[in-house]
Amino acid sequence: MKSAVETLSPTRVKLTVEVAFEELKPMLDEAYRTIGASVQIPGFRKGKVPSRIIDQRVGRGAVVQEAVNEALPRFFAEAAEAENVRVIGKPEVDVTAVPLEEGQDLEFTVETDVRPEIELPDLEGIAVEVDEVTASEEDIEERLTALRERFGSLVGVERAVEDGDFVSIDLSARIGDEEIDSVTGVSYEVGSNNMLEGLDEALLGMSADESTTFTAPLAGGDHEGEEAECFVTVQSVKVRELPELDDEFAQLASEFDTLEDLRVDVSRQAEQAKKYEQGIQARDKLLEQLLEAVDVPVPDGIVEAEVHQHLEGENRLDDDEHRAEVQESTRRALRAQFLLDAVAEKLEVRVEQPELIEYLVMSAQQYGMDPNEFAQAIDQQGQIPSIVQEVARRKALAAVLDQARVTDSAGAQIDLDELVPQPQTEPVFAEAAEDASSTAEADVPPTDAELAADGAAKA
Repeated sequence: MKSAVETLSPTRVKLTVEVAFEELKPMLDEAYRTIGASVQIPGFRKGKVPSRIIDQRVGRGAVVQEAVNEALPRFFAEAAEAENVRVIGKPEVDVTAVPLEEGQDLEFTVETDVRPEIELPDLEGIAVEVDEVTASEEDIEERLTALRERFGSLVGVERAVEDGDFVSIDLSARIGDEEIDSVTGVSYEVGSNNMLEGLDEALLGMSADESTTFTAPLAGGDHEGEEAECFVTVQSVKVRELPELDDEFAQLASEFDTLEDLRVDVSRQAEQAKKYEQGIQARDKLLEQLLEAVDVPVPDGIVEAEVHQHLEGENRLDDDEHRAEVQESTRRALRAQFLLDAVAEKLEVRVEQPELIEYLVMSAQQYGMDPNEFAQAIDQQGQIPSIVQEVARRKALAAVLDQARVTDSAGAQIDLDELVPQPQTEPVFAEAAEDASSTAEADVPPTDAELAADGAAKA
């Protein structure tokens, strides 16, 4: 096999591939066997039909097409690997010569988007400045209030609904004469705005046993985004009563005997939370500095494909203003991905199984799923390689941040090890996650050959 690559742009190349007949012949022989086993020709048993008879009855072209379809992903992957082409997206394949006669070669070209070559700066000792942070009295009071709310109780009131009240409601939605969904006795905090658009406004001013209607787009299901007529009935109205802040509450809500000791501990927690925010800011500012310092071209085709998929999922393909916002965020996200991929390669970042399992556990918690079920789902969807790559990007950025010189706006040196709690992987994570991660114990992303083969197969 011979191959050559032509650079069309920093993010797109054209591969020209020539495959000698001798290399393609095993695929042609296999194609004859496959077709011979599937056709019925009088005088011959299935699987025993000579090649010349298949050429006469089915046609040499059908055999060649079968062989070429089987061969393209393999030879494309080999050519991409040989030319160090890092394929992304869906390649465009054009077969320019096929071996319709014995001894003729296969020739094809492929235009594909590729990961750009990125010239990284010196990654050691990058200066990052973050805000000076201290926990204010408001921060401490906010945490104490949240703690009181955990131990508060709901008490019924005989008045109209106000913002912040807790109501028990019956709720149903109809489109035309069809009832789409209904629930009864649901508890809802007015003002949380986490159920249906317009529900909070409809509830304000209602009293127990009153009903009203409003129109809202449905938030999920087969009719997601469609306008529905919604009916709501208030069963009861309650308010949260908070316990008094005193020594008795401190003993109830904590290990401390006095309110003073509890307040000191809450103050310490608030201070640590602020420091954690400082660490997040350092990470984000470091990434921003790298993106400003490094030229990272992005394939327009990849951007447009992701934007279209995003807008189609939201049913907002005609929203030009939103399209522009999604394009900007998508382009920035891809730049960050390509940049961190390059950093991971330069630093030779490797993802170990415990790190992958930890990421799977955290992701499962974010989606409210059981970790085992989450791991099985992403494994079945073939998403493990992309998750490994995401973990590698995080490790790469953390490695650069670990070498950075971080100071606050007052000039104080920041010790990042004091800002971020050390991660702990729960040992109870079962076999599903381990099985899912076993495909990616060592290397970070899938190889270019694997990406190329997958792309060619889809093309």
